[in-house]
Amino acid sequence: MDSGYQGIQRFHAKSNLPKKKSKHHPLSAQDKKENRELARQRVLNEHVFASLKRFRIIAERYRNRRKRFGLRFNLIAGLYNFELD
Repeated sequence: MDSGYQGIQRFHAKSNLPKKKSKHHPLSAQDKKENRELARQRVLNEHVFASLKRFRIIAERYRNRRKRFGLRFNLIAGLYNFELD
């Protein structure tokens, strides 16, 4: 997650947030390395969300039957996975 989810650790103890520097406490080299690793992992997830949004099922309001949302979303995810191979 990025730093926009600062309160998430109260709900999910295992969540990883990047370290933030302040005016008087700069980041160490280890903290910068950990932040870069988190960013590498996060960008992979963001690419998946972006490609799923191309189908407009999660980018816009879903206006069809709610019962079929799961089925259609799973079909789109299957198409995405098929495209990876």
